[in-house]
Amino acid sequence: MKLKEVFKTTTLAAATAAMTTLATPAFAEILIGSTLAITGRASFLGDPEAKTLAMLVDEVNAAGGVNGEPIKLIQYDDGGDPNKARTFATRLVEDDEVVAVIGGTTSGATMAMIPIFEENEIPFISLAGAVAIIDPVKKWVFKTPHTDRMACEKIFTDMQANGISKIGMISGTGGFGKSMRGQCLDVAGNYQIEVVADETYGPSDSDMTPQLTNIKNAEGIQAVVNPGFGQGPAIVTRNYRQLGIDLPLYQSHGVASKSFIELAGDAAEGVRLPAAALLVASDLADDDPQKPVVTGYIEAYEAATGEPVSTFGGHAYDAFKMLVAAMETAGSSDPEAVRDALENTRGFVGTGGVVNMSAEDHLGLDLSAFKMLEIRDGNWTIVE
Repeated sequence: MKLKEVFKTTTLAAATAAMTTLATPAFAEILIGSTLAITGRASFLGDPEAKTLAMLVDEVNAAGGVNGEPIKLIQYDDGGDPNKARTFATRLVEDDEVVAVIGGTTSGATMAMIPIFEENEIPFISLAGAVAIIDPVKKWVFKTPHTDRMACEKIFTDMQANGISKIGMISGTGGFGKSMRGQCLDVAGNYQIEVVADETYGPSDSDMTPQLTNIKNAEGIQAVVNPGFGQGPAIVTRNYRQLGIDLPLYQSHGVASKSFIELAGDAAEGVRLPAAALLVASDLADDDPQKPVVTGYIEAYEAATGEPVSTFGGHAYDAFKMLVAAMETAGSSDPEAVRDALENTRGFVGTGGVVNMSAEDHLGLDLSAFKMLEIRDGNWTIVE
């Protein structure tokens, strides 16, 4: 065959292929972004979140997708670093062109990303705890975990019921610990609670006995609260027992996973904390609307990963399920339509509680969504 004929044949084949491509509709995908602390100090939070999202995407796609379109999850690991999180948020918007984002394992990472999603009008569901994420309300920002302020209120309600009025606080200096400390100080007076000792520790501190000794020696102290997450609260708990402090110790929902009990060991016995129903699924009444949700998630997650669930993976579960429901309600993955549907979420039963959002509330949970738990015999027990 002559060169000219080869060229004509090749050109004809290319043209035919191009016409075929134009005649066949593109296979649409719904692009959802995520940036989480899959590694690093907050990986015990971010890893189950990432695994939960991957599991749910597979489930939805196996069932035919959302509105007939499959979901593609574009996921990054920011290690809990706010600067990395901001970089990935920009990439998700500008390069990946996602229609919504679930992520922000930590409060610091979340706050770093919010301006990007607000400016580009992309719905963002955070998995972090600080109340500042949704208070004041930001048009494009939502979140699933109970707030640090709610945790303070739940703890102080329990203290008040037990006649505790003078407490010490030892708080982490990271985003969540710092925020919760501020919230606890702000609402303590509402519960006739006086903070008579106020100590802090850094994220890399490995011994908190000096701070705890100061707290132990504070006059009239009746209990201690530890706002924080990661290894810090486990170290505080061990040091607390080593010093022989015979007072109630309250942790935050930032340690609501089996890994905290494993890290703290026997010292965790008797520790109280507010947490979601997910940790005590088997203890819920059969007519509790959350029971089938949390037991279903537990079974699916453990089958998919071979690991126990944590409330942090539950935050991702709730975020994804609400996002899918919003897209189905809107009949579209258009960001503005999805945002509007998210804001109108009513009666959504998740692992964290029953969610009722509004234009004034982008969380949609109240204190009834929290259970007060105590660690007994190495496991969680409801104490209310």
